[in-house]
Amino acid sequence: MKTKKTSIWSSIWLSLVAIAWVLPIVTVLLNSFKKKIFINAEPFAWPNAKTFVGFENYSMALHKYGLLDAVFWTVFITVGSVVVILLCTSMCAWFITRVQNKWTKLIYVLCIFSMVVPFQMVMFTLSMVANQLGLTTPWGIIVVYLGFGAGLAVFMFCGFVKSIPIEIEEAAMIDGCSPLQTFFLVVLPIMKPTYISVGILETMWIWNDFLLPYLVLDLKKYKTVSIAIQYMKGSYGRVDMGAIMAALILAVIPVIIFYLSAQKYIIKGVAAGAVKG
Repeated sequence: MKTKKTSIWSSIWLSLVAIAWVLPIVTVLLNSFKKKIFINAEPFAWPNAKTFVGFENYSMALHKYGLLDAVFWTVFITVGSVVVILLCTSMCAWFITRVQNKWTKLIYVLCIFSMVVPFQMVMFTLSMVANQLGLTTPWGIIVVYLGFGAGLAVFMFCGFVKSIPIEIEEAAMIDGCSPLQTFFLVVLPIMKPTYISVGILETMWIWNDFLLPYLVLDLKKYKTVSIAIQYMKGSYGRVDMGAIMAALILAVIPVIIFYLSAQKYIIKGVAAGAVKG
């Protein structure tokens, strides 16, 4: 009986917490369909015949403020960076784990150390070096994201590779597979849960990142969604709240869809039972 009451109170408490987290998103969604003069006056009211403007705010955000181009460059940077990070760091982690020597240990320590160093310590030097090396483009910033995302990714991949039975790789090599074939045909499919987990973390970070693109990219040519929303603020403090609310919803929806579609793979273990004894 006591356990049942505890479960009920836990459910009620967690439901209230969930509502508290979802309420700001719902508020932004409702305001994205209102006229901008009513957003400040009635921020928590539902749209009605007087305040409702349909998809006008979304049209303004996409076309007038250039959010459509920003979405394109954000998708390009996010997908390109995540793919490069996953491929390079997984191969690096596999090499570090399977080749045990002082150099691989040094590489692993450096990757872990990069997680400790605050971004603020290197951001000014980074922007100067990126400008000198010509990394101020959407394809150039992918290299920068690889450097900053490698620490966490290598750490997670190394932990997973250690749990993979080495007998699988030895069997593949006996069958004539080269090291690259062994990795792409045997190891990579087994690492799928970690690929999804790291991919979700890196995608949410890169998609929502503001400071790194702001420092590195040539803003006269390229803007990400976060930067485009910031640029919606006009001179003398003028702000088009309707367009900003619509832009925020457009920025949040892709990440939510990606997370909901990929979350089931996070807890799914593929390595379990890989070796039949």
